[in-house]
Amino acid sequence: MGDGTFKSILLPIDLASEPSWKRPLNLALELAVGGAMLHVMTVVPDFGMSIVGSYFDEGFEKNALDDVAKQLEAWTADHVPDGVDHRIHVAHGTIYAEILRVADELQCDAIVMAAHRPELKDYLLGPNAARVMRHAGQSVLVVRD
Repeated sequence: MGDGTFKSILLPIDLASEPSWKRPLNLALELAVGGAMLHVMTVVPDFGMSIVGSYFDEGFEKNALDDVAKQLEAWTADHVPDGVDHRIHVAHGTIYAEILRVADELQCDAIVMAAHRPELKDYLLGPNAARVMRHAGQSVLVVRD
């Protein structure tokens, strides 16, 4: 990226937390002005232990992922302006690991994300943002509240 522009931007968001996306979205849209592809993603946490999963009906995870995809599609329709080339991605697992995996898989050259969840406001950087910054091969732009 010798000219300073990005070709592919990953915007990880938490649909339930406006601070996770409001300012990062604005920055990502500014960076995408030159025609970059904007990849908007959210992560459905993995229940992990099989004992927890045993409390849910079979097919629960697939239904949850489908539902989140519909919510993310509606969110992008409301928040990503017409003319901005974008795709949605729903991942399932550990938040920071999925952000890194998707960024690599999509060959994104930038990740734009919030510094932390509001309940972690006493931290300089939340654990997911810190891990993404530490391990990403891409430029990571962390937007503070």
